[in-house]
Amino acid sequence: MRGLKLLLTYLFSSTAVFTAVRAHVGTAPGKTPQFQTLPSLREQAELVDGWTEERKALIPGLLRKYGIDAWLMSQREYAEDTVFWALKEATQFSARRRTTHLFLADPVDGAPSSYSWIENTEAVWTDLRTILAAQQPQSIALNTHPEIAFSGGLHAGELDAVVKGIGEEWKDKFVLEPMLGVEFVATMVKGRLPWYRKMMETAWAIIEEGFSEKVIVPGKSTSWDVEWWMRERIQSLNYTTWFQPSVFILTGQGFPAAADSSASMDDPRAPDRPIEYGDLIHTDFGVSALGLNTDTQHIGYVLYPGETEGDVPNGFVEGLKKVNRLQDIVKSNMKIGMTGNEILKAALKQAHNEGIEGKIYCHATGEWGHSAGTVIGMTNLQDKVPVLGDLPLLKNTYYSIELFAEHFVPERNRTIVFPQEEDVYWDDATNSWEWVYGRQEELLLIRTPAGEVPGEL
Repeated sequence: MRGLKLLLTYLFSSTAVFTAVRAHVGTAPGKTPQFQTLPSLREQAELVDGWTEERKALIPGLLRKYGIDAWLMSQREYAEDTVFWALKEATQFSARRRTTHLFLADPVDGAPSSYSWIENTEAVWTDLRTILAAQQPQSIALNTHPEIAFSGGLHAGELDAVVKGIGEEWKDKFVLEPMLGVEFVATMVKGRLPWYRKMMETAWAIIEEGFSEKVIVPGKSTSWDVEWWMRERIQSLNYTTWFQPSVFILTGQGFPAAADSSASMDDPRAPDRPIEYGDLIHTDFGVSALGLNTDTQHIGYVLYPGETEGDVPNGFVEGLKKVNRLQDIVKSNMKIGMTGNEILKAALKQAHNEGIEGKIYCHATGEWGHSAGTVIGMTNLQDKVPVLGDLPLLKNTYYSIELFAEHFVPERNRTIVFPQEEDVYWDDATNSWEWVYGRQEELLLIRTPAGEVPGEL
């Protein structure tokens, strides 16, 4: 663990924290990612609340789109409906008492289209009965789906409380429309994109610094050293994350999603061993801020002392090109309105026709790391994904194009997997999916000058 202490000492030096990162060879042409400073917490709250109000204003239109008259959500403190987190104010850290929301598609007699209560008495039920009697909705959507988290957040006990509170006479008006919760949470208003792009650039900058000789000392630094360095780096920049960074040595034990066809986890904890010269290394990494989450996977190569980019085994270069091609195939097949399963089938067919073997497991991102929307494959489900894969692909959302391609590397006489993950957004102007910041097209290189022997850590 002395190596980890050295890395953390470096992290908290003033020059390390405030110096912009430069790409090593360059992850992508023309990209020199730098750390992006977040605004003050007060300014962040104003931004997030503005985006929330924009999205809430879309709810009546969503109700009309799906033929629903009213949408009712209710929860207790620490037992929140999943949709609550997209409705709350930035300064709310949980539901309070009983927090209840009612939205109406077409209110009559000049009534508001939305109501909210924070209440611990019978007053909320009295008010609801009065409003429902006046508005007479013929359908009241509740979030009770058994499989979709963003449409199934109403707790069983709270459902009983709702029925008791508003009366049995409304029970036959209850309906389930899963796309209400899915589309509301999935929708990303335009003002979010510039900040999401800054967050993505910061994620790239942390990866490029972590996958460099500034942090990695071959033969000494381990996978877990780099993982924890990344966590500390995130913290030092006032960001947070939604999952533990992972660092895998692809030329070591390989990548679990490829090694085990039944594996259901995309990113279990990596084995911990020293990173050596000649290793191909991989990270799955994300940052969180402003109610948004990123998701990125990049690859690096550890050069032998004195080597340059010209000494990288060509098989590694070609492997990255192959997975870039798989990214293009998936992105081109992501047609609005198609289901995730339809996209998966079409993309795999095209990839196989082009001689590419691998796996595709893409998901919505943004509001949550694994956010609301259709799923395009899972590591253990490459034929179809039940329920989630049957949802339609929506516009105005963000997606993580997550996948890997297999490539035989002659220099190692073995097939190695090349994982990648980059986030995209829907661009109305081009009517297509575009990279939020870019994608990796060149390996990150960890260099050691000729004749230099790593010192004792």
